[in-house]
Amino acid sequence: MNKSGLVRKGLLTIIGLAFSATLWAHGGAAGTDTDQCKFELEPSHWIHYTAYQPKAFPAEDFCGNIPSTGTLTQLVFDYQDVRYRNMSIEFEVTKEPEGKRVFFQEAAKHKSGTVVLSLENGVPEPGKYLIHITLVPDEGERLDAHMSFTAGGGKAASKGSIGLYAFFLLAGLYVFYLSNAGFKKKIDDLITKLKNA
Repeated sequence: MNKSGLVRKGLLTIIGLAFSATLWAHGGAAGTDTDQCKFELEPSHWIHYTAYQPKAFPAEDFCGNIPSTGTLTQLVFDYQDVRYRNMSIEFEVTKEPEGKRVFFQEAAKHKSGTVVLSLENGVPEPGKYLIHITLVPDEGERLDAHMSFTAGGGKAASKGSIGLYAFFLLAGLYVFYLSNAGFKKKIDDLITKLKNA
């Protein structure tokens, strides 16, 4: 195989890996769960959580890192178990490590299975927060679950955005390799040295 064929094959392999569904998969294989936006209320019983900041970041969702403070923040909870729809659920958000309450909603039943909490002014300052969910059954013990998030750290690039940037960078380098004889010679010499090493 000639040198340019080897380079071409290497770049195509890297690009293929960068956009592989296996690498970017949100779910998990059997027996694993990589969804970081879930509360486990009881073994194998979950509530899914998503955060939105519609004024600052329209049409984007967040989980463990909420980029802004002081702006409308909506916390959306979806019951993934129908039996919780008949229980009252209480929600609280506290600033950690102080434990200072920044939001509270009294226990209520949510028959639709979805609860939207609107923090009109978001959270007051950057830092770590804890979401407390308490199930209040008609009979029996209360069930508590907690999930932390950080706020005010700005918006980080998503994995998809990073992959897209990497793709265009590699594509640009490949076009430059094909169109610039001096650069092509340097890369080919480097590949020859690596092969002979």
